[in-house]
Formats: sequence, C-alpha cells, structure tokens
Amino acid sequence: MAVVRLLLKAHADINQLTNDLSCPLYAAVDGGHKKVVELLVSKGAEVNRTHTASCWTCLHQAVYKGHSEIVSILVNVCNLEALDEHRISPLFVAAQYGQQECLEILVNAGADVNTQAADLATPLLIASQEGHQTCVDFLLDHGADPNVACGEDWPQLPIHAAAEFGHIRRLIAVTDRTCDRGDGMVSPLYVAVQRNQSDSVETLLREGYSPDAQDCTHILGSILRSPLSFALCSSSNKPYSELVRLLVAAGASLGEEDWIHALATDRTDLLQLILEHRWLPRPETLTRDCSVPHRDGKTLLKLQDLREMLCVALNQVHFAACWLPLLLNAGLEPSLLLQPHMLEQADSEVLNYLLEFVNWSTLRPPLKHILDRRRAEKTWQPCPQFDSITSLSHICRLQVRFTLGPDQLMRTNVVQQLPVPSPLHSFLQFKDIPEVSFQHSPPSPLLSRIEGYRSIHQHRHVL
Repeated sequence: MAVVRLLLKAHADINQLTNDLSCPLYAAVDGGHKKVVELLVSKGAEVNRTHTASCWTCLHQAVYKGHSEIVSILVNVCNLEALDEHRISPLFVAAQYGQQECLEILVNAGADVNTQAADLATPLLIASQEGHQTCVDFLLDHGADPNVACGEDWPQLPIHAAAEFGHIRRLIAVTDRTCDRGDGMVSPLYVAVQRNQSDSVETLLREGYSPDAQDCTHILGSILRSPLSFALCSSSNKPYSELVRLLVAAGASLGEEDWIHALATDRTDLLQLILEHRWLPRPETLTRDCSVPHRDGKTLLKLQDLREMLCVALNQVHFAACWLPLLLNAGLEPSLLLQPHMLEQADSEVLNYLLEFVNWSTLRPPLKHILDRRRAEKTWQPCPQFDSITSLSHICRLQVRFTLGPDQLMRTNVVQQLPVPSPLHSFLQFKDIPEVSFQHSPPSPLLSRIEGYRSIHQHRHVL
C-alpha cells in the first residue's frame, strides 16, 4: 500500500496498461486488494476500460473472483451493464459462476436481471444450467423472466437448461406451459431424455407435463417425434432404460416406430413393459369412444396405437415366436392376426400356436387355401387335431372368451369366479397350449431393422 501511495505521489500513470492489457486497478481487483482498489478509484483510475482478450472490465473480474467487498465499491462507479466480447455482463458472470453475494450486490445496485448474451442466454438460464439453485431462486425473486427465449435455433428456456442438468424443481411452477405441447415449442422432456436425466423426467411427468410432448422433427431432427421415440432410439442396442419405463408408465402414445422397437426383436423386455401398463381392448369397443381411459390401473390402448401395433406385428412375422404369446396372453383378440400374410409367412410352430387360439375348422376359405398350399409344400406341419372336428371343450372355451372378452378372460381373475371346477381355470385361459421358441439366427442391429422396415414397409390395415 505504501509503495502504491509513493508511486502515485511521483505521478506514475494510474492507468498504465501492461502487455497483457491489464492495469493497476485491474491487478488490484484480481488480487483482492480492497484498500488498493479504494485508493486507485479515489484517485481517478479508469473503471470502465476493458482488459484482456475477452474485454472484461474490472467489475467483471471482481465478480468472477468473488471479491464481494470490491464489487460493493465498484458498483458505485462502474457501468453495471458493461459487456465483454460475448455481450456478457458482470451480473451474467455472477450467475454463471454461482457468486451469490456478488449477484445480490449487483441486483440491489440496479443491474438488469434479464440481460442477454450474444447467444441470447440469460443469467437465469446460465444459473439453471450450472445448478446454482440459490442464484436461480434469487433471480426469480427479483424479476428474472423464465419465459424469455434463450436461443436462435430453437426456443430454449431456462427450464430446458435445468432439465438438462437435473435442477428443475423451482422453474416448473413459473414457466409458461405452452412449452409442454405448444406448436413450435420444445418440451423440456426432450432435453431431459437427451441427457438421461431420469429425475427430471420423473419430476416433469409428476407435475403434469405430457409424455407425448409435441412432434419436434421439424425443429430438432428426425428422431424427435416424441420423447418416447427419442428415448428408445437412444437405447436401441440395450435393454430399455429407466426413461422409457417412466414414459410408458405415464401413458405415452406408441407410434409405429416405437412398436418396431418392441416387436422387431428377439428380446421381450420392452413389450412386457408396455403390456404391464397397457390394456388391449376387445375389438367391438374400438369403433366407439371409450369413456374409461384406464382399466385395472392400465392405460387403455388407443385405436390408432392398436392399429400401428398390428401393422408392425404383421410386418415382423419373423419374430412372432417372441411377441405372439405375450400379446395373446395379454388379451389380444387372436382373430385380428388371422391375416393372409401371417398365415403365409409364420413358422410352422408359430402358426400352430395361433390356430390353437381360434376355431380352425371355421376359417375363411382364402385362409384355408393358404394352409392347404403350405401343407402341400411341406412348409407347415399342422398339429394332429387340426385334421379333426374341433372338440366340444375347445368350442366351449372359445364361447367363454367371446362372452367375457379376451381382455377380461386373460388378464383378470374372472375365470376363478365362474361356476366351473378349478382344474378348468387354466384350460379356459388357454394355458395348456405350449409356448413357442425363437429359433432363428441372431437378428441384425435394431436401427438397421428400422431402416429396413421403412424401405419395405407395407401397410396392413386390420382395424
């Protein structure tokens, strides 16, 4: 301090720049020398000059270093809105680096809490991104706008940055919900899925954000039809992720490509997950609006979802040994799969399994013709009973299924309530039919199968 006074008395240049564009005041600020800063400011040192290659002022540097006492001095003499080469203000720096005391000093001195950098980021966005929760709370309490768009490529909001890093709770209540499903917007669910932030996904869903969000393919790319599609593509070569489980459990709609992930594979974990949370309605209820969207705690599968499931299934007969038992035991009406393509392409064992669930003697003539041809070509080895008249016991259980509905028969305990001997319960639920096994070579990578499906896809209208 004495040396500084001596130099000033000798008329040393108080604003002399060094080769790295520093100066006495900037050096004192950087070192946290409060008394030197006070002396230099009182002697007229230039306080708003920019320094270093980034064009920071002394106030920027004081905030960055967290020298709150020096910040208290400088806010009275400096330009609070001074911008560096990226149009970043001192307040932005405080929010970025979590300098809470400095942030409070700047806000109380009148600094703009909604200033935007060159990339349109705001202090609230950067504090949310970096996880400085106390800074986020303080900014919101002092007028920071959580709905200012913070990007040019897409309408990024602070809640997106928070979702990306898992610091989301405070912003949910103050963010305009148009970002949830609004056209031209992007749900924060997409960002949370991209960063594998299951806590953010769970919180957003619990707070009422739609698991379907909006189609963002025109904004962010082809795989962003929905958060579920994004999550499935992100884990296509692995078992389904926690993100997928959360979205399916929340009732996310299942599109055609989502069903490919579940049906075009020899793994059944995803399909089992879906069936844990979805109810397959009986065909006669599909043509009318259903007033009950849930059944036994499961989301009723929508007509469009079911159509797309059947379309994909009938284009993935190669994997029918994997998905057919699961779907039939979950209450799918077997007759929906009695389609020419299924009977032409199914393996012998798969075809026999399907026919065991129907009255094979009453098939339509075109379907019987396919079976006769395959028998003649020796591409199908029918079960012995298919050459006989359908047994009365089988006809009876088909009638029970027709009366109760396949969904009720296969997924509830209604059978146990029927006035029949208990040994018949398993028979009535078709549990006497041995399940089939997948006997093909390992499939190609799933993404390759999706591309292949797109190129050769043939829509098969069932419902």
